[in-house]
Amino acid sequence: MRRNVEFPSRGSQCRGWLYVPDASVVKQSAPAIVMAHGFSAVKEMFQLSSYAERFEKAGFVTLVFDFRFLGASDGNPRGQIISHEQQEDYRNAISWISLQPEVDADRIGVWGTSYAGGHVLHLAAFDRRIKVVVAQVPTIDPVKQIVHRGGKDALEQLMGMLVKDRTQRFENGTVNYVKIVGLPGELSALSAPDAYEAMTRNAVGAPNWINQVTLESLENYIEYVPTASIELISPTPLLMVLAEQDSLIPVELARAAFDRAGAPKELQVYPCRHFDVYETEPWFSKAVSSMVEWYTEHL
Repeated sequence: MRRNVEFPSRGSQCRGWLYVPDASVVKQSAPAIVMAHGFSAVKEMFQLSSYAERFEKAGFVTLVFDFRFLGASDGNPRGQIISHEQQEDYRNAISWISLQPEVDADRIGVWGTSYAGGHVLHLAAFDRRIKVVVAQVPTIDPVKQIVHRGGKDALEQLMGMLVKDRTQRFENGTVNYVKIVGLPGELSALSAPDAYEAMTRNAVGAPNWINQVTLESLENYIEYVPTASIELISPTPLLMVLAEQDSLIPVELARAAFDRAGAPKELQVYPCRHFDVYETEPWFSKAVSSMVEWYTEHL
């Protein structure tokens, strides 16, 4: 059963879907999973509902929500993607779901993918309400990821743009934007070769997705290292799912971060690309099955 829900976060409303297992599956308060999408993506994209349906079928109350400034949620300017604000939305989502009558507040897990995968790694290190964490193709270190894709010249070009944007915001409050994805040769935030096709194809079913991000967001992005404290996640169980051919998140960076994490932990690596794990078989089914097993064992 899925219903539309909303919860407050810093004076705005985050909106999402709540999946509640059938009473024949859950006889008492159930464990819960809180989910959110990657960089700029909204809940209608990349089969997020398919993950939630699998978790619901396995007996987990599951909340899928849009961050503030994105999708169905409130907030201006649209397309603002600030790491600590999105982490605050996660924290408030956990607070909200813990108060729901169907939920056992002592058994709450989090799920994040790509940029949100980085968020849940950060949050699990500090928020002990989180009992299990699953991070799919997570952001590890944005500066190193940019250099991996475009070299140091790409990083310097971005930093030059950010200097100009900072001055304009200070002088007159101008909000400048760049595309999330673009055609070859176009300036965009996600310049990986498979990002444009994957994002625009999935946007067909998500009319409230916008192909833009504020430059202020990118200023925050390059200063963000969500795995800085990954050692502190333990003893919270961690499952990390990676794509061997990931053009956005270098798999060697993700492996190195995972190696620093303490037990209990498990690593799943599939011979596919970043976006394949969301929707391409057999990778989606393998990934979601391993997640269900991990949540079932530890929640």
